Amino acid sequence: MGKITGFLEFDRELPEKRAVGERIHDYKEIEPLPSESQATTQAARCMDCGIPFCHNGCPLGNVIPEFNDAVYDKNWKLAYEILSSTNNFPEFTGRICPAPCEASCVLGINKPPVAIELIEKSIIEKAYELGLVRPKIPQKRTGRKVAVVGSGPAGLAASAQLNQAGHTVTLFERADQIGGLLRYGIPDFKLDKATIDRRIAVMEAEGVNFRTNVNIGKDISAEDLLNDFDAVVLTIGSTVPRDLKIPGRELKGIYPAMEFLSQQNKRVAGIDRVKDHRGADYLNGELLATGKNVFVIGGGDTGSDCVGTSNRHGAKSVNQIELLPMPPKDRDASTPWPNWPMMLRTSTSHEEGCERQWAINTKAFIGDENGHLKALQIVKLDWQTDPATGRMQMMEVAGSEEAVPCELALLAAGFLHPQPEGIVSDLELELDERGNIRAIDYQSVSNGKIFAAGDCRRGQSLVVWAISEGREAARAVDKYLMGESLLEAKAISMFNPAFAEVS
Repeated sequence: MGKITGFLEFDRELPEKRAVGERIHDYKEIEPLPSESQATTQAARCMDCGIPFCHNGCPLGNVIPEFNDAVYDKNWKLAYEILSSTNNFPEFTGRICPAPCEASCVLGINKPPVAIELIEKSIIEKAYELGLVRPKIPQKRTGRKVAVVGSGPAGLAASAQLNQAGHTVTLFERADQIGGLLRYGIPDFKLDKATIDRRIAVMEAEGVNFRTNVNIGKDISAEDLLNDFDAVVLTIGSTVPRDLKIPGRELKGIYPAMEFLSQQNKRVAGIDRVKDHRGADYLNGELLATGKNVFVIGGGDTGSDCVGTSNRHGAKSVNQIELLPMPPKDRDASTPWPNWPMMLRTSTSHEEGCERQWAINTKAFIGDENGHLKALQIVKLDWQTDPATGRMQMMEVAGSEEAVPCELALLAAGFLHPQPEGIVSDLELELDERGNIRAIDYQSVSNGKIFAAGDCRRGQSLVVWAISEGREAARAVDKYLMGESLLEAKAISMFNPAFAEVS
């Protein structure tokens, strides 16, 4: 640990965000980089807790107390080595992870938890500053070729790990740039895209082959892919949005949230033309919230991103509505420590201006004579526990139905499963009951040469889970190709003498 009495002496403090009045006029990152003194002070709060539950809270199993101790000692090289042994992309998780590790922090039982995400971001940015992030080129190649399809965090992690194992990796992406939802789903004010480019440059120098604008099934057949590579890893994400099939859905002015967000990201990147979710081209400036009454339907992070983007467009009003009741302001008894807490969360986008409503059901979209959306028909809900089943049931509140002005509705109710057409059907992959690729230990049950990881396998989830999935899938592929894998063992044994003999 760092300072024995640190958790008693120091409070949790995060860098002050850029002022709302300034940041809503641009797409620069909201949160500035923490200073060295901020990072070391926050690292000093890490306790000698005996059993570090933060390990269990982190899907990657980050060795958190150890890198906190290194930061407190200002040993940035050691801190970076510890962090990068389990996490390929701390620059991503340090910015956009909800930090489940912090929810499991022992200090968090009766005090604000250790600012682990801040410390992680500090480590990786200091590592880049000091020139510690350098290409690690494999000393020898195995002669095996692996194709990774999809360049989101799962695909990037799988590619990085497989390349380090000595395999020749080609990463295919159907979009024009690498990054998946990191590139075209996360707003720039949360994740500057230069952060992605910086990491891709390192991976290219390490030997990963990136191929963009390649749609497997059209530009390259699934059959050729299987013939040309010794293994195929599918990291194609969960891309089919949950729709709202109610009267008026055909009206103009109703869009999936990701279509709205990806267009703005391309606009920031200076790309003149974009495609809608049907693949049709339209002018860049068409989908804007400027001067409109905006309703974001769905209460999660994607919806929050739509709120922030709408405010930057200059929307007339921004509302976010959620079907479920309002969460409690503090940790609920149903999710005790160290579980991820059920509680109300206010994002930076909400701080910028948004009317939030819970227990609201959208019954219909109302249009004008030209077929454009002009209002939503909504109703308040009363959620009650069914005494027979113990499940929550919703009932409409009598007399609460109303029509509210709305010219832009953004559907942010999550994603269902990967796109079944294309590579999934071409490879004749078996799907589970939710429509995800069925895989046992990341290996497809349909074809042993094919592996799946990330949202297309486990369903819509967090970036940190996608990285974990990519790493684990890489280990499974390496074992499939070579009979054994040291990928996982190397990360463990580097800092734990008990596992030294494994490597």
